[in-house]
Amino acid sequence: MASSPHSPIRDNVILAIDQGASTTRAVVFDDQGLPLARAALEQTRSYPQPGWVEQNPEDIWLDVLTVWRQALEHSGADHIAAIGLTNQRETTVVWDRRTGQPLYNAISWQDRRGADQCRDLVEKGYDSLIQVRTGLVVDSSFSASKVSWILNSVEGARTLANQGHLAFGTIDCFLLWRLTGGKVHATDASNASHTMLFNIHNQRWDADLLDLFGIPLSMMPAVRDSAALFGHTDPAIYGRPIPIAAIAGDQQAALIGQGCIHRGTLKGSFGTGGFLMANTGPAPVASRRRLLATIAYRLNGKVTYALEGSLFNAGTTIQWLRDELGVIESATTTEYLARSLKTNRGVYFVPAFTGLGAPHWDPKARAAILGLSRDTGVAELARAALESVCYQSLDLVEAMVDDGVVRPRILRVDGGMAANGWMLKFMADILGLPVERPKGTESAALGVALLASLTIGQQVDLDSTTKIWRRDLRVEPTMPPEHRHSLIQGWRKAVEKVKDSE
Repeated sequence: MASSPHSPIRDNVILAIDQGASTTRAVVFDDQGLPLARAALEQTRSYPQPGWVEQNPEDIWLDVLTVWRQALEHSGADHIAAIGLTNQRETTVVWDRRTGQPLYNAISWQDRRGADQCRDLVEKGYDSLIQVRTGLVVDSSFSASKVSWILNSVEGARTLANQGHLAFGTIDCFLLWRLTGGKVHATDASNASHTMLFNIHNQRWDADLLDLFGIPLSMMPAVRDSAALFGHTDPAIYGRPIPIAAIAGDQQAALIGQGCIHRGTLKGSFGTGGFLMANTGPAPVASRRRLLATIAYRLNGKVTYALEGSLFNAGTTIQWLRDELGVIESATTTEYLARSLKTNRGVYFVPAFTGLGAPHWDPKARAAILGLSRDTGVAELARAALESVCYQSLDLVEAMVDDGVVRPRILRVDGGMAANGWMLKFMADILGLPVERPKGTESAALGVALLASLTIGQQVDLDSTTKIWRRDLRVEPTMPPEHRHSLIQGWRKAVEKVKDSE
């Protein structure tokens, strides 16, 4: 139903800021969870060395302010009831508390410069300790090795840290600091759980792990519930203080936005990377397949856990075809190209540009395209890139089931790649599961808006938020079992060929 610019529905909007690896978004939601307006800016990344991925924190901050103002202007809203903040997890910023200025670029979650440090910790036998306390495998995608690198590599950083002048934060934490004019240094439990420094059982920064990575406790933010009053914006930003009422990592926020709040429900987000997350309820699952036992969200001090696996490269594979090879004009053309082929013609693309994620966890694996012949063309490359997202998702689902998660009955998907209908059909066929896409694929923004609505009382409880989810598309699996098996075997052979043999 249309609303006038001054109707109550537009006077009590929630602004969701979704700062991702590829895009910074702002979405304005009404009090029924419907998006009124959105704005987005593509986020630039730099690659100083092979395996290194960085972003400029100041660019991120300016982009947040820009999309906020654009979305609010387009919405026609006069009053922001609250702000919810969701973010790319693990990406690390260290800044000077006295000036608010970063000491170094934000080191992306995709960055692998800490791989050798992590391998050394595994060789010394610390992997079990870290997994038991954090639920994570030892890997450089998490924040710990990134903070350690900054302290050890940036001139003067170690001295400033020991003097108590430095603050560490994931992107949410850095933005919260800036939004509150430097008054609040805090994060939520879901983001803290992906630093490899947070004990997910006692809900505290782990002193032993901080010592292991050489990180002073004074650098660490306070850890709060995902739905909580984190503070108010500096009045200079908007003209009046606005409550910041929720923070959650993007994948955890998407879990809520997809209505996956009950044990055994599963969602997949496919953007820059790909993430599958299953809600495991009030107890973490100790993974035998090196998946991640993580905090889904914490509400009123009560923790809900999840089991998670990640694809380091999903949308980035398509971007590589577009930007580095120049063989496609836009990501949308991949659907047409894939549909133009009856089969994949034996071509497999293993996009291990920054190593292989779960369940393989091979940071030194490198990307490869296999099965090329003289008549291989752009269509085969595009199809293989899309197929790779589905095969990697299968690896994760099978690992989750092997870990004891009840086999899911359905997969709910979101993210930019969920707009590709061909990929969703292939995913349903390879997984052997129905795949559902919601109306509006910005589930992370919706999820954090719903969390903010809990804080300010617009929603009664988390169960009430599931009524807001609306289906746009459902795809059923129809591929013959023998053909599915043959494709999967081809994928597994391809993966084995790119793994590090050392």
